[in-house]
Amino acid sequence: MSANFYDETGLAGSGVQKRFSELYRAVIARLGVEDVFEVDVTLTDEETIHTLNAENRGVDSVTDVLSFPVMDGVLPFDETAHEDDRDPETGLFMLGDIVICHRRAEEQAEEYGHSLERELCYLFVHGLCHLFGFDHETDDQKAEMRAVEEAALTECGVTREV
Repeated sequence: MSANFYDETGLAGSGVQKRFSELYRAVIARLGVEDVFEVDVTLTDEETIHTLNAENRGVDSVTDVLSFPVMDGVLPFDETAHEDDRDPETGLFMLGDIVICHRRAEEQAEEYGHSLERELCYLFVHGLCHLFGFDHETDDQKAEMRAVEEAALTECGVTREV
C-alpha cells in the first residue's frame, strides 16, 4: 500500500502509520485482492470533519470517520476495468481518502473502555472497508464488514484492552 498520511492534529504518534499499513495488508488479504492501491489518510479536528460531513453528506454534526471512495464497484477488483484510475507514475490505483477525527476517537475510546490506538485502528479499518464498497446499512454487508474488521484487528494484535 502506498499511504499518504497526514496528521493535521500533531497528536497521532509515530506508530500509527505503521499500524495502519499492517491493518491494510490484513484487510486486503482477507478480501483476496492484490496490493495495488493508494490511500490517503488524514487525522483531523472536529471543525474540519464537521465541515466535511455537512458538505459531503448533508449531516450537520461531528463524526468519527469519513470515507471518500474514488472507484465504484471495487470488489471483485478488475484492473482492466479501472485502468483509467491507475496513476501512471506509481502504477497504483487510488482507492480513496479516509478522514478520522482524533478528538472523536479519544471520546469513543474512553466510552468503549479501550485504548486510543485501538479506536484509531478500528476507524481506519472501518473507513478502508467503505473504500472497498462495504455498506453497513444492509444486514448482509454489515455482518461481512464486521467480520473483516474484527479479523484484521485480531490478526494485527489490536485488542479491546486498555
